[in-house]
Amino acid sequence: MTTHEILARAKAAKPALRLANTTTKNNALQAMADALVAATADILAANEADCARAKGVISDVMIDRLLLTESRIEAMAAGMRDVANLPDPVGQVLSRVQRPNGMVIEKTAVLMGVIAIIYESRPNVTSDAAALCVKSGSACVLRCGKEAWQSANAIVNALRKGLAAAGLPENAVNLVEDTTRASSMELMTAVGYVDLLIPRGGAGLIRACVENATVPCIQTGTGICHVYVDSTADQAMALDIINNAKTSRPSVCNAEEVLLVHSAIANEFLPKVQQLLVGDRAASGKQPVQLRLCPRAAAIIPGVPAGENDFDTEFLDYILAVKVVDSLDEATAHIAAHSTGHSEAIVTGTDAAAAHFTAAVDSAAVYVNCSTRFTDGGEFGLGCEMGISTQKLHARGPMGLAELCSYKYIVRGHGQVR
Repeated sequence: MTTHEILARAKAAKPALRLANTTTKNNALQAMADALVAATADILAANEADCARAKGVISDVMIDRLLLTESRIEAMAAGMRDVANLPDPVGQVLSRVQRPNGMVIEKTAVLMGVIAIIYESRPNVTSDAAALCVKSGSACVLRCGKEAWQSANAIVNALRKGLAAAGLPENAVNLVEDTTRASSMELMTAVGYVDLLIPRGGAGLIRACVENATVPCIQTGTGICHVYVDSTADQAMALDIINNAKTSRPSVCNAEEVLLVHSAIANEFLPKVQQLLVGDRAASGKQPVQLRLCPRAAAIIPGVPAGENDFDTEFLDYILAVKVVDSLDEATAHIAAHSTGHSEAIVTGTDAAAAHFTAAVDSAAVYVNCSTRFTDGGEFGLGCEMGISTQKLHARGPMGLAELCSYKYIVRGHGQVR
């Protein structure tokens, strides 16, 4: 089926979704989750084929993004059920004003219509996006990367069965069959069909959408995330946070890519970082983190000299750029110069430093004494997420149900004229 035909079918599904009440949508999400679990064997078989084709083509870390297991599918279904249990955003009155003439004006949340999502090699995005769109009353058109297409197709086939069982149109959830750049461009320019475009992927994809989209587009996701360890930090806490932020899942956008350390503790602290991320991991059979060091850090611990672009790179791998700074102001200035506006953290023992950092750093999520890995819809209580917006208009940070709605003004009167 052509991309245009898929878009037309998604648009045709809008009226049924517009009129679907909360109970119908929640029942559909439960049926979709059940169908997803029931199709586990088919999904795993498709995913195995995707992973086999990707081996040697993409890194092992990126294959981990692609890989599905029975427990990951169960988690995807659980995320859908969580969304079903959240309040319905559609129809919520965001503000209410009664004018002196008696007219009542209500700013009311409404559905978007058709939401297109371009993403790469994470099959779980398929079910997350579908769940959020259905609950917020929109049809979705999904366009995944070629590495994940068979997995995404098996997932969508299951979700469409759940929709049909609940009495909603199957075309509320659609997968583009063409994985070439042509289909991405078609979604970017599908005026009259796509009400909102959300790209989830690397810098190249985001840039292409920003430069070429003629439909409304939300910029998401590239994460050059920083952790700054202040001179007053609890060093054991800092090591735990750095270890989690860098190694728990380095292939995701909320993983730490840059470590900044105050010079007052660098001589003591950096050897602990090197031991934890390199020595201890190698000794336990885990992949060690490659430390790319500024000259001051390289004078303290062994590693690779940082290259010209290492503080501006989203590695998505076991690589960490390390810089020694002389002050909190130098740390925030470095972040301002190199951050993508995603997530930054300070580890500090003083409220004053924390307050200065949170005021000075202009990113979607700013953390005090905790890991950047929490920038996630599920961790923020949103059920799951459509992506992490790094822009400032309409949506910022993890995008859940509220961010997938627009609003309109409903005005009630009793004969008023102007």
